[in-house]
Amino acid sequence: MRWQGGRQSGGIEDRRGMGSVGVGGVGVGGVVLALIGYFVFGISPTTTLNAVGGAGAPVEQQQGVQGRVSDSAGQFVDVVSTNVSDVWTPIFRQENRSYRPPAAVVLYTQSTGTGCGLGQSAMGPFYCPSDRKIYLDLAFWDELAGRFGAGGDAAKAYVIAHEMGHHVQHLLGADETAQRMGARGAESGSVRLELQADCYAGVWAAHASAVSNGQVALDPSDIEDGLRAAAAVGDDTLQKQTGGRVAPDSFTHGSSAQRTRWFRAGAQSGDPAACDTFGTDQL
Repeated sequence: MRWQGGRQSGGIEDRRGMGSVGVGGVGVGGVVLALIGYFVFGISPTTTLNAVGGAGAPVEQQQGVQGRVSDSAGQFVDVVSTNVSDVWTPIFRQENRSYRPPAAVVLYTQSTGTGCGLGQSAMGPFYCPSDRKIYLDLAFWDELAGRFGAGGDAAKAYVIAHEMGHHVQHLLGADETAQRMGARGAESGSVRLELQADCYAGVWAAHASAVSNGQVALDPSDIEDGLRAAAAVGDDTLQKQTGGRVAPDSFTHGSSAQRTRWFRAGAQSGDPAACDTFGTDQL
């Protein structure tokens, strides 16, 4: 994947090295439930934390340095997230809408306070709609390659584009639609929301080169890396890895086959209209 030299917007909030934060209003038990939910059932950590402590549960807040970063890993996140916003800006304009980038992509270590409660690195990357920020502990890249077998820059970029897809959904109100439909089950609002974010990640991949004059670009092998990353974090795959049985009734993100299918739909069409997971019975 080509990305060096791509545009950076400085939308990074760097909290790395600031130390872990207190649990505050969520409680240690809530954090444990969130981690179990993520690794055993694939449940979004923000869903669990909100259920335990309430949305916006008070935690010790931190404020990192916002702007450009000097290290390569941080610059990669900046370039990809900026490129994703550059893809969505004209798409929104075509629909007479105004696109607003996330408030920040927060890089942190181990744990940090968020508008959705306590963020923990074990939860993996996530988007918090309450503060419109994406949270990422870069140690997840090792987890992605080692535990999930999905290494390489394109796999990392898929993760970023997926979380940025959740931001797009928040701007469009899709997260509220999903919440009304329910959070668990093979055809739940949560699954439809996650699959649409996968498709939106594919839309980004289709347009990344055009909006950056080729400075950010994915070749066919990079797309395959993205597909492998999508497959690696399917609910059925995660449940099998933990030694449990596959239980579709507990799905929150979709199966590996579904996640790859929707990512491919976005990448092949480049059209957000192809990502209507809420209007189809064929997930």
